[in-house]
Amino acid sequence: MKIICIGRNYAEHAAELHEQLNDSGKLPEEPMFFLKPDTALLRNNDPFYIPSFSQEVHYECELVVRINRVGKAIAERFAHRYYDEVGLGIDFTARDLQRRAIAEGLPWESCKAFDRSAAISPEFVSLQELGGDVQRLHFTLDVNGERRQRGDTAEMLFTVDRIIATVSRYMTLRMGDLLYTGTPAGVGPVRPGDTLRAALEGRELLNFDIR
Repeated sequence: MKIICIGRNYAEHAAELHEQLNDSGKLPEEPMFFLKPDTALLRNNDPFYIPSFSQEVHYECELVVRINRVGKAIAERFAHRYYDEVGLGIDFTARDLQRRAIAEGLPWESCKAFDRSAAISPEFVSLQELGGDVQRLHFTLDVNGERRQRGDTAEMLFTVDRIIATVSRYMTLRMGDLLYTGTPAGVGPVRPGDTLRAALEGRELLNFDIR
């Protein structure tokens, strides 16, 4: 099982990252992705423990698509056949380590792929129940009762089908692979004592504490 994460898939988030990371701010011309290992999964709304090696861990709430069949080099027009349910996830990022990695031209594993850095909702919801269109979904993230992120999948730079077509050019997709489709603007740091709650179309799927 692979955890495939898409970077900079919302323009406003790309702009805020430009400020946080002091990078070029250039929008990608095709979906950019990175992987997390299965040890990164944080399941069942278990608490997230801030790792000792970072002083600046950020939340990034994302729509997650679960792949339901094996596919390689999938044509974009057929990509919709490879998923039928979605959930929510949090891509936890050690922003201080990411900033250093970018400055030094280093890989991102230390800031993105650490243990329990990929929270995943215990429940996935069928697309049919949500209206059938993965590009017409809304999700939110609240931290301590305050709305921090609002996502509208219609605002993705690259659609889910485009992402699947692109990623499957490079690697085979398998049943159960998780596709984190990118985060909207509003990311920020977590601190011990925080509570994160995320909802998809008004349905709460994530509710857990930071320790």
